[in-house]
Amino acid sequence: MAARYVLTHAGSQFHFVLKAGNNEVILQSERYATRQNALSGIAAVRANAPYDDRYQRKAAANGQPMFNLVAANGEPIGTSETYTSPGAREIGIQSVMTNGPGAPIDDQS
Repeated sequence: MAARYVLTHAGSQFHFVLKAGNNEVILQSERYATRQNALSGIAAVRANAPYDDRYQRKAAANGQPMFNLVAANGEPIGTSETYTSPGAREIGIQSVMTNGPGAPIDDQS
């Protein structure tokens, strides 16, 4: 199975995740008020995913490695899961860099 963006909604809010080919979530969005805003978020991921300097490598509250993908203006676009090691986080980043720009949208909204 190829990577894809899965767009969903709950109530009046929309959300997307980027899933790798193995169906694991590699990036998730914030909640959006409109479907169009969520689609704009996907477009922002596609545009920014190829650039290593757009990844903020951080530690989650529990100390585990994670990352945020940010736009050129520094605004967060998506957040990763937590990883067991910095090396695993780098593999996650590489997956977003590879899959993010061209993954199709699975609109389940």
